[in-house]
Amino acid sequence: MTDTPRTPPPTAAAHHRHPFTLDPNRWEAERARALRSGHVPGHTCTAECEPVLVYECTRWGWLAWTVPGDGSRPELPHQIGVLTPSATHTQRLAMRWLTRRPARRIALARAIPGSLSLATLMVAVIGGFVGLFAMTHGIPASVALPAMALAPLLSERLPGTLDARAGEHVRSVEDPSACRYLQRLAAQHTYLVQAAAVSDRYELRRSAEIGQQLLWDAADLLQAHDTRSATCELNARERLMLQLARQVAQILKQPSAQSASSDADPPRRPERPRLPKREAAQHLPGTSPSKGMLLMPPPELSPAARMAEVYLLFAHEPYYPGPEIQEINTTVVAADTLLHPRILQPDGTRIHDLLTKGRQPGEIIPLATITHELNGGADWPAVGDWERVTADLVHLVQTQQCDALSLGLPEMARALICTGPESEVRAFDAAAGELTVYGPDDRTKVLTEVGMFLTGLAAEQPFWPGDGLLPPPCQST
Repeated sequence: MTDTPRTPPPTAAAHHRHPFTLDPNRWEAERARALRSGHVPGHTCTAECEPVLVYECTRWGWLAWTVPGDGSRPELPHQIGVLTPSATHTQRLAMRWLTRRPARRIALARAIPGSLSLATLMVAVIGGFVGLFAMTHGIPASVALPAMALAPLLSERLPGTLDARAGEHVRSVEDPSACRYLQRLAAQHTYLVQAAAVSDRYELRRSAEIGQQLLWDAADLLQAHDTRSATCELNARERLMLQLARQVAQILKQPSAQSASSDADPPRRPERPRLPKREAAQHLPGTSPSKGMLLMPPPELSPAARMAEVYLLFAHEPYYPGPEIQEINTTVVAADTLLHPRILQPDGTRIHDLLTKGRQPGEIIPLATITHELNGGADWPAVGDWERVTADLVHLVQTQQCDALSLGLPEMARALICTGPESEVRAFDAAAGELTVYGPDDRTKVLTEVGMFLTGLAAEQPFWPGDGLLPPPCQST
């Protein structure tokens, strides 16, 4: 699908710094209405004062602003609400219900505390006339009088019930620190949403979907925790949102750059696509094997197990083998372990064929490299279920049915081995405001470090792939 150039969206920094950033006239109208009908905060306000809120509804939720008494525009929302990802039409109507204008209430007599909403009073009056009319036409008083009494009560309680039901589809925060964080995150996400709205590209639509999920997760986290106790989780989400915004900005520049180059350069023959690159056994300082490494005495190896050793490196869900052992999040096993009968077959055998064909003895092949060679993962369905296979491998390691090098890699090192040979990983330090880019050279350093540990262990005793291995595809039974 070709991308139709349209007017690019404003920068992320321009969003939500003030209410209705892109429509100042709307704010002036809302402010004038608040001055006429609501309470505007001033120096005479007390803790019991309830200022009028101006709701700015967006595609992802809303921002509720107060109206300062000095006439300035507020810089921090009073409340931020986030709508559930992939919201239906009914759920969006629920958001509209929650951002409705507050009902006008009428105070009762001074001796009677409380107040009634104008709607409840109107229902009581109308219900009284309808009840009297019904009784004059033969409706028993035992039916009409209870209905007349219940109608106002239902009218008073119904909005609260609807608020609770609608609140199931949104997450809202009012703490100033939480609002300040979500305000930054929402500005980036609004940029993603507007970029997707002016383009037909799938990458932009997918970035907006991921941004909505990040915003929802952050709001859900802030409902149960404060910003201090959830700093790590919040920083991770903000870094990812910034990376999405940066990638979207680069994508939006591509059509103009490509059109400019096509105007300047004569037509050329298209280049042949490059073949997938395979890495040699090379490898980030700072990685260390955990104390949970399992090396069992090998029994007599079968002919299939005497093949030149090639190793599979893959990341998985972290686990802790013992109370004093660090987190295990990455594992290296011999390629022949994929032939174990307790591995999902024939998926393991097919992956073993891809892992060993054309490799050099001693090579460490990350699972992400195979994904890169399989057309970026598009051809995995024709090979097998790699998620199930890696889960089976972890089970073999945990039950000591094969040898493995179990590692607790740092976050960045683990991210590098989960990407392809030509990919980059970007890390943003929100506190320092610095962006660091890690590329193929850093990935090679990680694999080199892992290879150093693996070489020392394999020199003492070969890795045991397990018992009862199945024959490789190239061998007959």
